[in-house]
Amino acid sequence: MLQRESPSPRSQARPIISKQSQGGKGPPQQVRIISGQYRRTPLAVPGDVPGLRPTPDRVRETLFNWLNHLWDADYSVRKVLDLYAGSGALGFEAASRGAAQAVLVETDRRALAQLELARQKLKAESVVIEAQDALAYLRRAAGSGFDLIFLDPPFGQGRLEPLWQPVASALAPDGLVYVEAEAHQAPPGFTIVRESKAGAVHFHLLEKAADAS
Repeated sequence: MLQRESPSPRSQARPIISKQSQGGKGPPQQVRIISGQYRRTPLAVPGDVPGLRPTPDRVRETLFNWLNHLWDADYSVRKVLDLYAGSGALGFEAASRGAAQAVLVETDRRALAQLELARQKLKAESVVIEAQDALAYLRRAAGSGFDLIFLDPPFGQGRLEPLWQPVASALAPDGLVYVEAEAHQAPPGFTIVRESKAGAVHFHLLEKAADAS
C-alpha cells in the first residue's frame, strides 16, 4: 500500500546537512535520541568522517511515528540492522524504544570509537557494534530475519544498488527497509509503504513486494 506524505513546514525548516552542501560545512557536532529509555541523550558526530550525514531529528521523528503505527509501538521482539551507522542515531533510537537487538555496522574507526563510547555510557546491552563493510556484513547475514534495516549510505557513490538483493535476503518475510536517497527510490522487488521528503533528500519505508522471490 502506497501512502504519500508531504513534508511539513517544520521538516523543511531543518534540511539535512551534508559536507557536499551548505558551502562545505560538516555535520552537526551531536544529535539527540528522541524518545524511549535513552531520551535526550546526545550522540557525538565525528566531524571528519567522509560522507557522514546524520538523519535529522524531524526525519527520525517521522520515521518512528510510521513504525509506531505499523508495530503498535512495540519494539520488544524487533531485530534491527543499522548499516552505515555513522553517529548511530537510527540504531540507538530503535534500542531506546526497546528493540530486542540493534546491530550497528560501520567501518570508520573514529565513528566506531564514538559508537562504542555511547554503547558503554548507555549500558545498551541490546546494541551490537560490527566493524565491517556493509555489503560484506549483509552477505553473511542472509537468513538473519531482520525486522528493519536502515540504509543511509553516503550520497553520490552508487552504494545502494549492490545492496538490494542481500538486503532482501537478510530481511524477515514481513521486514521493512528504511532508506534515504537523493531521489525517489522504489527498487525492483520492493514496494513503498511510506515516503516523504526533507529538503533535497527523499526518505522511504519499503517492504518486499508480494511477488518477490
